[in-house]
Amino acid sequence: MGANAAQLERDGAERTGVGAKASFLKRAEAITAAEPDTAARRACHKHLRKSVFAFRKADYGRAAHKAVDATEADPTCSQAYHMLALSLENLGEVHKALGMYEKALALDPTDTDLYLNLGLAAWRMKMRDVAEKLFRIYCEMEPDQPMGWNNLAGVLRDDSRFDDAIELCRSAIYRMPEQPLLWNTLGTILVEQSEFDQAGLFYREALRLDPGFARAWHNLGYGLHHTGPLDEALACYDRALALTTEPHDRIETTHARALCYLSMGNVAEGFPAYEIRHNHAHRASVLYGIDAPIWRGEPLEGKTVLAIGEQGLGDEVMFANVLPDLLAEVGETGKLKVAADARLLPLLQRSLPGAQLGNYVVTRHNTKELRLVGWAGKPDYVVPFGTALAHRRLSLDAFPGKAFFTPAPARVETYRAQLAERPGLKVGICWRSMMINAQRQKYFGAIDLWGDIFATPGVTFVNLQYGDAAPEMERARHLFGTDIVAIEGLDLKNDLDGAAALSAACDLVISAPTAAAALAGAVGTEVWFLVAGPVWPQLGTDHYPWYRASHVYAPQTFGDWPDVMPRVAAALAARAAA
Repeated sequence: MGANAAQLERDGAERTGVGAKASFLKRAEAITAAEPDTAARRACHKHLRKSVFAFRKADYGRAAHKAVDATEADPTCSQAYHMLALSLENLGEVHKALGMYEKALALDPTDTDLYLNLGLAAWRMKMRDVAEKLFRIYCEMEPDQPMGWNNLAGVLRDDSRFDDAIELCRSAIYRMPEQPLLWNTLGTILVEQSEFDQAGLFYREALRLDPGFARAWHNLGYGLHHTGPLDEALACYDRALALTTEPHDRIETTHARALCYLSMGNVAEGFPAYEIRHNHAHRASVLYGIDAPIWRGEPLEGKTVLAIGEQGLGDEVMFANVLPDLLAEVGETGKLKVAADARLLPLLQRSLPGAQLGNYVVTRHNTKELRLVGWAGKPDYVVPFGTALAHRRLSLDAFPGKAFFTPAPARVETYRAQLAERPGLKVGICWRSMMINAQRQKYFGAIDLWGDIFATPGVTFVNLQYGDAAPEMERARHLFGTDIVAIEGLDLKNDLDGAAALSAACDLVISAPTAAAALAGAVGTEVWFLVAGPVWPQLGTDHYPWYRASHVYAPQTFGDWPDVMPRVAAALAARAAA
């Protein structure tokens, strides 16, 4: 996934692309119904007709095979290559699909559906400049069709060109005010700017125009997921699921609905539903190159189990909460093998005595991340860290509420001694993720907003911000006169064993929901999370149940950092005085 689990995924904003699948399938059926003038074309049409039939039945493997037969029967048939591209794309073979789209386009550059579908494939592969060009061509060829303007605006939005995207949408809506697709897309642009209430108005207009518009129901639910009420968000997701006919949309909405359940604290339904993330059709699914079945809750005593980290580093740490359970359950006659980020191995080795540790290797297959574990042999079961939650964390009482990582004792004492030279409460701080862009920055309060916290008397602030934090630390010194203590020689990004030890040496950690916060919580240090709005790892509480001691500070309105920072400062002043 890449992003930390504490960030709600962009299910709503990313899923607004519209292809020309339906119109192409109808056109392909019409073509095959006509009487061909050659034997080659007759054979091609026969295979193409079977391919379309299989595609409509969601049998994409057979659809691809029959499309290949059609191309072999008549290599000049553009529709056969187009059908093959659609089938390959639905099988996840996006790179191969691009090649087939290009062959189809070379055979028939007047086919407007091709520009739309090829642009959509390029967009999914993050080739936004290519997608933009193709959608602009489509818009020139079909200026009265909303799909082209919709997709073009979506690409501009994902490229953080928000003003251009809004202007494009408004212009298209002015000419086509009855098109719900455009109102929906305008809503997704505003969501990216955290204007959730305004976005909701546009989603509701889209639904007024088309009450059966499943994606708009999903997107309205996504907005409500940020602002509440969560029961209304859940109802929107349910409505979307009842209406959608698209398999991919069903998977995405099921995933969003699972996160909503978790946000409400309904872990009994949420964690099992969250397993949808492993469906290969899910846009962020990860492939695991391991020859073993996924564990589904079977007895583990005496078994060899490979647990493998998933998603971003913060998620991997947070989900590791369940690893001690697995180690205990395999018993003395079994074996727990753990594949994790290489930077975590010293911590895990110390925390899970008796487990076999190693790292995974990350590569890519088409658009999917592929994690390989060559050293693990053939275990009885493989279990992504988060999958164990669906079997061992089905109530809030099932979270043990204790540290599950053991920092290096000597390093903890070394850092504690260094910090003892400084006065007052020792508070570790981390204010942002390393992965900051226009879409993600709203989830983090810039260091410029920390003035009230830095003004707290009786506190020494300790840097836990990984990456190049020096310019921001200097800015804090310039703006507020705050001297943030940095441990010389400690690489907070790559030496996670050292970062964990430093966190353990602090009295308190105040952090954005990042890997630094997860490490601090995992070693048992109290953590105050600063979030832009309630996040699903809270599991419906005012803290993170994953850790021994934590508290969440969120603004009343999403992203209103001036609201939350004074409250954190007041709590810190009381803590320092005590």
